[in-house]
Amino acid sequence: MATQLNIFGNDQSGLQHDKLVNIASIPLRSPFRYPGGKTWLIPTVRAWLKQQQNGKELIEPFAGGGIVSLTAAFEKLVDRITMVELDEEIAAVWEVILRGNNQWLANKIRNFDLTLENVTKELKNPSNDLHDIAFRTILKNRILHGGIIAKGSGIIKNGENGKGMASRWYPTTLMNRITAINLVKNKIDFIRGDAFEIIEKNLNVEDCFFFLDPPYTVAGKRLYTYFNVDHEKLFSLAAQIKGKFMLTYDDTSEIRSLANKYNLPYVHIPMKTTHHIEKNEIIISDNFNWLPNNN
Repeated sequence: MATQLNIFGNDQSGLQHDKLVNIASIPLRSPFRYPGGKTWLIPTVRAWLKQQQNGKELIEPFAGGGIVSLTAAFEKLVDRITMVELDEEIAAVWEVILRGNNQWLANKIRNFDLTLENVTKELKNPSNDLHDIAFRTILKNRILHGGIIAKGSGIIKNGENGKGMASRWYPTTLMNRITAINLVKNKIDFIRGDAFEIIEKNLNVEDCFFFLDPPYTVAGKRLYTYFNVDHEKLFSLAAQIKGKFMLTYDDTSEIRSLANKYNLPYVHIPMKTTHHIEKNEIIISDNFNWLPNNN
């Protein structure tokens, strides 16, 4: 059976109780407000990546909003980074920011007049140009409920302080974040493709760190276009990784059963949802020697 550690309890692991992470203390690098984003996990990710000092690569097969990859790049926690994303819309954003004309995207955001008429026009724009797709994706991510770009999400009506769809539209901030990525994008490779293929290709790379944050089993269908993930296959692959990995999930009996089945140790970690509900998530890893007070 897998080893279960309570990262924030008084149990045999000897780990001390800790508080919820203050999100405001974490530098926000991503242009996305991403459902299921891992900003709150960044202090834990830092400790995980620091367990090996030199010659390491980070692979993020389910890149999404990319906060882990961007943090690792800006804070020089790894030497090379590979981001992978299957969703065409999200991938378009990263392709433009990392390989295309990201200044065009930054300027488009800064100069866009956010009116309902202009928003409607943009969302109906049939252009398949990569840059147009990228801008539409950022626009949807910022004006639709919860940042959800999957079909079915509607435009924010009330939002913060009654600002409606402008509640999360910060053009100057977004422009600055996109432009700042120029400083580190030479460290980052982006692949528009399937997470499982990339994991399988790199199973035997010993100096590789995999941050695995798939669509969750409970809310994935509502939040993401590509929500249908073979979770058991992901656990099976994780158990074969020769390098290091961190796999994150919601705390469900299904996930605990899979961790036990593949003899993968896991810990619970507290987080707070966007609705300020405190809950536990699970981190599965090859080892937890890097955790504070667990040496």
